[in-house]
Amino acid sequence: MHRMTDALRRAQTVNCLKHLTLSRVVLFFFAFLLVSSSTTAFGGGPNRAGFDGPAELPRVYIQSTSADTPAPGHPIRVNIGGNFQLALDNASCGDTIELQAGSSFAGPFTLPDKGCDDQHWIIIRTSAPDNALPPEGVRVTPCYAGLASLAGRPDFHCISTANVMARLILAQRGASGPLFLAPGANHYRLVGLEITRIPGNGPAADLIHAEAGADHIVLDRVWVHGTAHDETRRGILLSGITTAAIVDSYFSDFHCTSMSGTCVDSQAIAGGSSTLAGGPYKIMNNFLEAAGECILFGGGASTTTPTDIEIRRNHLFKPMIWEAGQAGFVGGPAGNPFIVKNHFELKNAQRVLLEGNILENAWGGFSQVGFSITLTPKGYTDPNSTINRCPICQVTDVTIRYNTISHVGGGVNIATVLTGSGVRALAGGRFSIHDVVMDDVTTQYNGPGTLVKIMNGWSRNALNNVTINHITGFPEIHFLTLLDLASKPQMSNLIFTNNVVGAGKYPVWSAGGGSANCASSDVPMTSIATCFSTYTFTSNVIIASPYALSKWPTGNHFPVDFQAVDFLNYLNHDYALLPSSPYWGQATDGTNPGADIEALEAALSGVY
Repeated sequence: MHRMTDALRRAQTVNCLKHLTLSRVVLFFFAFLLVSSSTTAFGGGPNRAGFDGPAELPRVYIQSTSADTPAPGHPIRVNIGGNFQLALDNASCGDTIELQAGSSFAGPFTLPDKGCDDQHWIIIRTSAPDNALPPEGVRVTPCYAGLASLAGRPDFHCISTANVMARLILAQRGASGPLFLAPGANHYRLVGLEITRIPGNGPAADLIHAEAGADHIVLDRVWVHGTAHDETRRGILLSGITTAAIVDSYFSDFHCTSMSGTCVDSQAIAGGSSTLAGGPYKIMNNFLEAAGECILFGGGASTTTPTDIEIRRNHLFKPMIWEAGQAGFVGGPAGNPFIVKNHFELKNAQRVLLEGNILENAWGGFSQVGFSITLTPKGYTDPNSTINRCPICQVTDVTIRYNTISHVGGGVNIATVLTGSGVRALAGGRFSIHDVVMDDVTTQYNGPGTLVKIMNGWSRNALNNVTINHITGFPEIHFLTLLDLASKPQMSNLIFTNNVVGAGKYPVWSAGGGSANCASSDVPMTSIATCFSTYTFTSNVIIASPYALSKWPTGNHFPVDFQAVDFLNYLNHDYALLPSSPYWGQATDGTNPGADIEALEAALSGVY
């Protein structure tokens, strides 16, 4: 299989436009306006509310620029050797605490509740001037902490490696920190900081941790990271925080170690396990790296579901040097590999927009099989208990659009299943997935080589309302696997339309369960009709199908090979259709089947 690089090679946009008719240029322009529209201010109403297919979009969006977080008070300078905690304790709402650039401050530190408001934020930042950092809207990299590169990561393209950040360090073993948000801490903006821990000092938990009830928190152009070999579980835990934005930042080296480690799951950003309301959240233009999940919501005890989560223009990444056997392999202190799971996982979240992101590198091992995205509402039980401590957990109203997924063992895993203790979550459904490209989905990453897996294990409120429309994907083995036992109710309202997919060796296949599974026939037409009480499966371009047309639902297209599709340049991963393609204009909406490559490129412009 071919490998996609540099977000579908952004330079191909120019080549694509050369082949567009005037009408498609107009469509491209309006798509660009759609995916680049601005968001609303802290506490403001939505300006992109509504629905995308069956999924309700976030109702509230956060605007998080410096202009939206005014600090009209006094500057407080803390030089090397100074008392940062004293400065925090003495600061008034509206003040700016400036930590000496290039200096280190050993924590932990607690950000206290000052009772601030939207017109009087407390800024904690490097003392370096604004022009020493990238401008707002441009992602910071470790260049600004004096590091020219990290092995196995994308090139930083450093303009300079002057250390202009102030460094906050956790020195304690097995603890959270160096930053704590006290109960009620509010209206803090962190700018130009390196937040990390001492290497070789055993495991660490959350580098940024909220006790409970923090709100109005902005991380802006910060580098939050663990160390190359040590276990560092998380960058920031959003559980217990409302109204938070993480923008233009770089998160790296979050991992748990197999066999010899003290933890089993790691994230750059996590949330969704709290007794307090969570959201709205904005996660925008960050590099997010973790062995477990780059972003995870849910997976713990909770009495609330976080809502209104905007995740846009991020690079979700796992370095291939974390895979055992790779050249330059990096693992735990004893050499054991890190526990690798997904890029993006939801177990408890509602009204989520995942748009304009690059998701790259995931492989199977341990408890996972290398799916990039997992949507799986889960209840939660304590060890040796069957009491569900998250009866309200749900994953509903999720929109996934204008993203690329590459170099993975599997694409998207959608499942309403019981926990190991047999408890069920509240709901799962109303998912809209469209204009996504999935490339290099193969078994070489120790996974099933499956584009989309859909499963139900619930005896009531079965998975429902899943729309997969205008995707382009090339799996090695299956483009769709299904599982729903005869003892369970049928899933309902699958819409699978206008997609361009490689059929793979076994196109629509059983995901397990033997003869009791609705998909046990492994015949597309039979399996789909048995697994779903209502469905639409039409206007798809299914390439190189090993089955006769009689085994497929009617109304689809079956080119014999990739050349017959007439891509702009398939070998160069240019997946726009040429006007000469026999499938030009053949989608149900009058456009071309497959992802809208021009709109996708607009959404990814500047993401790296």
